[in-house]
Amino acid sequence: MRIILRALAAAVLTVISVPLILTVVYGFMDPPSLPIMRRQAEERPAVQDWRPLSEISPTLVRAVVMAEDARFCLHWGVDLAQMRIVLQDALDGQPPRGASTITMQVVKNLFLWPERDYLRKAVEIPLAFWMDLVLSKDRILEIYLNIAQWGPSIYGAEAAAQHYFGIPAARLSREQAVALATILPAPGARDPRNPGRRHRAVIQHVNRELERAPWVFTCLPSNIRP
Repeated sequence: MRIILRALAAAVLTVISVPLILTVVYGFMDPPSLPIMRRQAEERPAVQDWRPLSEISPTLVRAVVMAEDARFCLHWGVDLAQMRIVLQDALDGQPPRGASTITMQVVKNLFLWPERDYLRKAVEIPLAFWMDLVLSKDRILEIYLNIAQWGPSIYGAEAAAQHYFGIPAARLSREQAVALATILPAPGARDPRNPGRRHRAVIQHVNRELERAPWVFTCLPSNIRP
């Protein structure tokens, strides 16, 4: 029995320690292709073209933060206010839902499985705190913008800008950048070139918030802040 317990403890320690170590490594080395990208490559080659934050449209960066995690500069990797709501929903027997920060999405995409369940959240939360501790906000955002899925087999801002508009991510107009940022929750259902009624409403909302809430971007590099 002790041998089994020791083996189990060693396995758990390995599972936990690998993401902790890799998070530090990714502070200065770009992550390899995601597992989902390798799986999709069997049917359709994944497209990704890594770009540093300085080569991505500042408007796209701000729009992504506003649309995906407006409290990105205020929390420590996990939005505790939103997590309390999620926890209460869990206690009430509600199914798992969102409240993932950008940092949590990076953790999930790099290290965990895509299905929503409470076990994944239990692992995701401490890893998100760790990532926020050892990586700068702009590095976390840079990783996110390069691994987020913007369409079938389309990963990262550069590949998305080229796919949808035929231009580099650095040259996106404000209209293109906001339209692109707002497809992230549903990249398979929205098209930034031809937004539907609901998508247009989201675009208008993000545009208004970009003008009204400059405090959202206080942790970003000066060349990205409005």
